[in-house]
Amino acid sequence: MPRLRDVVVQNPKLLLVGINPGLRSGALGHHFAGNGNPFWRLLYEARLIPEPLTYAEDARLAEYGIALTNLCPRPTRSAAELTRDEIASGRRTLARKCQKLRPRVVAFVGLSLYQLYFALPASGGAGPKPETLAGARVFVVPNPSGLNASFPGFRHKLVWFVALRKFLDRDHRA
Repeated sequence: MPRLRDVVVQNPKLLLVGINPGLRSGALGHHFAGNGNPFWRLLYEARLIPEPLTYAEDARLAEYGIALTNLCPRPTRSAAELTRDEIASGRRTLARKCQKLRPRVVAFVGLSLYQLYFALPASGGAGPKPETLAGARVFVVPNPSGLNASFPGFRHKLVWFVALRKFLDRDHRA
């Protein structure tokens, strides 16, 4: 099985963080490779990247100052399969990655991931958050999975990816 590698950029404008790879991503060695997962289309339609990319081109995010990682590296059918130890280790590892990479903004891909990382109760929604991570501002976009009942359609998710781009634009000017 190919190893799923982080997309690494020193001082990225954005670090995207997923919870863990799905089985297809793990098997193919590329991020957000699930059949029908709109993640790559969302990045393009929101103008976070200037050209359409596919999961096979995930390393190209670095060309646009975007890094990409997961809280936990083990591929699973569902994030519910992750153990407490894996999550605790993932928290520590992500904090170290942020210290090393120094992103301007960390975007958690999924509200439950954000809540899990910061040990928060289930509440709130997508958008900018008050927490910081190694000095980086924090933003939450919806999990792009079609199973996300809170944001069922592409347009429901796209609103928040566009909001992330605007947040980055404002952050850059500040």
